[in-house]
Amino acid sequence: MFRSLGHAFIVSRFLRLASITGVVALSAVSSGCTPAFIPNTDVEDNNENRKVVAFCEQYRHAVEEKNIGLLMKLAHPRYHEDGGNANGDDDLDYEGLRDYLANTFVKTDNIRYEIRYRKVIYTEAQHIHVDYTYAASYKIPGVTHDEWKHAVADNRLDLVPDGETYKIMAGM
Repeated sequence: MFRSLGHAFIVSRFLRLASITGVVALSAVSSGCTPAFIPNTDVEDNNENRKVVAFCEQYRHAVEEKNIGLLMKLAHPRYHEDGGNANGDDDLDYEGLRDYLANTFVKTDNIRYEIRYRKVIYTEAQHIHVDYTYAASYKIPGVTHDEWKHAVADNRLDLVPDGETYKIMAGM
């Protein structure tokens, strides 16, 4: 009887040790497969994605600062925005973008533009699509009082490589 109890004790200790080792090994394997993300984004952390997000942050700051000169520098000379519809009346090219920004910014104060980067997609056509959600708040000066406006929406920037940086083809 003591012999079988001792044997049972050894077997139970072995099974417990094997179980603990298995759980540790499984968690190590599963955590190794999970990609790391750039902080405060849903974008996988690698050097190229960090460059893309850093470029997009230049764009975001330029919007908050109403820096038309920098925004035009970030835009590609063949910039084209179709307004998301088939109606050509609201399309913007590079020069139309300058006018649009000037007309929009003159009507606003205190722009706050937050971006949550969702995905960076590299296409076969050498374009980079940056899908993001933005939250914009801005003040419109009024005659009797200022009015705050808020917007939250999804958007996509269409980028193309330009040497060590990028240019925005569409999406501003």
